[in-house]
Amino acid sequence: MSPLASPALPGSCIKYLECSQTGERADAGTLQNLSPSGVPLLARYAEQQAAGTLRRNATVDRPASLWRYAEMLPPPGDAGPVTLDEGMTPLLAAPRLGARLGVRGLLVKDEGRNPLGSFKDRGMTVAVSMARALGARTLVIPTAGNAGGSAAAYAARAGLEVHVFMPADAEAANVAECRRAGAAPTLVDGYLNDCAKVAAERAREAGWFELSTFKEPYRVEGKKTLAYEVVEQLGGDIPDVILYPTGGGTGLVGMWKAFDELERLGWIGDERPRMICVQAEGCAPLVRAYLANADTATVWENPTTKVHGLRAPRVLADRLCLAAIRESHGTAVAVADSDMRAMQDLAGATEGLSVCPEGGACLAAIPELLARGDLDADERVAVFNTATALKYIP
Repeated sequence: MSPLASPALPGSCIKYLECSQTGERADAGTLQNLSPSGVPLLARYAEQQAAGTLRRNATVDRPASLWRYAEMLPPPGDAGPVTLDEGMTPLLAAPRLGARLGVRGLLVKDEGRNPLGSFKDRGMTVAVSMARALGARTLVIPTAGNAGGSAAAYAARAGLEVHVFMPADAEAANVAECRRAGAAPTLVDGYLNDCAKVAAERAREAGWFELSTFKEPYRVEGKKTLAYEVVEQLGGDIPDVILYPTGGGTGLVGMWKAFDELERLGWIGDERPRMICVQAEGCAPLVRAYLANADTATVWENPTTKVHGLRAPRVLADRLCLAAIRESHGTAVAVADSDMRAMQDLAGATEGLSVCPEGGACLAAIPELLARGDLDADERVAVFNTATALKYIP
């Protein structure tokens, strides 16, 4: 049994699932995909109950994994979580890189340190744990790349079957890691939304359980622990600004949800970081919607970006993403692929950081945000590097 299944960690304080649009409640104890309104479900917790044991200064004696926040995560069942010891990635100061970009308080949350090398492991440990606990036996996921490799690994760890659908031009490393974990991926001519259509059709035909972004309620719960960790690593403080590379938006929505939870737990006050959504110029549905003052984002036709993690033409949680940006007084910005690649090199040369193109996108956004007045040189800026650069070797 994993040490994370130990009774030393208190149980979950989850209450129910809630439709993110209507507030209608759903049972957290059964397999769920979208709400009856066709929008994402979000988990709700009894924070006052959780606060009795989940105190910031008390987490030091817990496992160095995202499951240290067990009270504010769904219950993984009697077998314990399906885990590879993901989470608790470093929050690194990057002063030389910050000086080159024009900000003094630059921090990099390095998600490349996760077991499969990306932030997708956070969502998969929770989603696969819950799928197994609630009776799923065969899973299916559409992916741009990293989520597929992560899903394959966690399904193997859980003893479950998984079917992966990814674009035919996916990174070779992502295809290889799926195969190594026993999940031969199906390559689809098209983009992520095309993979999602095929995966959904096969799920309906075969009775597989979908792990698509926001089509089940627990990947976002894993991603929200990014905010828990940052607050813990900053000693109860928060960054002034969060720069997040946004494809499907799970981390953006998850962290915004987490800050409310952390306030109710007593970890922080009512202050919040400004959430800045960073996308690629060749696929920027949220940036376009934000600039148009729209509440929803339309599909981005014929995306041209070559950065797979930012090539998400359709954003299922568009309303939630746009709400997080606006409620936090943040903004949205798109950057060129060439600038992302240049920032990968700069991060390596100045700080030795292994930054993926998506993380490079956040760094590339900083000079433009400074010029626009959306960022101040003296602010503490947290950039999320979502994967190791080793997955993107030409």
